[in-house]
Amino acid sequence: MAKQAGIIKLKGTIGDIAFYKSGDGHMARFKGGIDKKRIATDPAFQRTRENGAEFGRAGKGGKLLRSSMQLLLQQAKDAKVVSRLTTVLLAIIKTDTLSARGARNLTQGDLGLLNGFDFNANSPLSTTLSAPYSVGYDRATGVVGLELEAYTPHVQIAAPAGATHYKLSCGASELDFEEQTSLFKSVTTGILPYQNTEVAATTLEVSLTAGSTLQVVHALSIEFYQEVNGTMYSLQNGAFNAMAVVQVAQPA
Repeated sequence: MAKQAGIIKLKGTIGDIAFYKSGDGHMARFKGGIDKKRIATDPAFQRTRENGAEFGRAGKGGKLLRSSMQLLLQQAKDAKVVSRLTTVLLAIIKTDTLSARGARNLTQGDLGLLNGFDFNANSPLSTTLSAPYSVGYDRATGVVGLELEAYTPHVQIAAPAGATHYKLSCGASELDFEEQTSLFKSVTTGILPYQNTEVAATTLEVSLTAGSTLQVVHALSIEFYQEVNGTMYSLQNGAFNAMAVVQVAQPA
């Protein structure tokens, strides 16, 4: 694989070379490869099939999580969030110590490795919001909560230049990776002024299924706005918005 240079960028195929565009720019590579039927049936490719099956589960799991949190995610993500999330989920699949190789899955893996994952790597939540907070989940009642201590926006929020307002949001997803279903609930603070006045302690809480036996992923996001003549505009098309997983709860 090579990166295309020069002013004119190509797409398509010339001879044995395929030209295409990826997240890393305009690329070129030789065509070819092993026949798909051989990979699917030849015993020599058993490990390849096993790896492919687990990679596929990681991809499907990532799509389920992203789809469930789309309401928040559409405002805070980077161009490589799909591949980055798939990489973490594949690592989680490999922590499954109960299933055979090739059958390992997210349900049996340590989903806790997802904790702290930033959906926008260009704006990590940990460096954007320094106000102390705590999280909790009561599986019996289904209540997922976040308690934010009193904070001063100008001091404890690293807002980009031009920001006049911000909004904090919490979202929690109840995920069934086997059935590919989810339940998502979210709550926000509403749009608040970015100022040097202390904001009182805040509670953000949602209710999922009481007594659920599924994995629950809890995320916190912050969005920035600029007010112009009474209208709020998303700052820099959300480039500086942050969103990260702050809590993962797995069944006992």
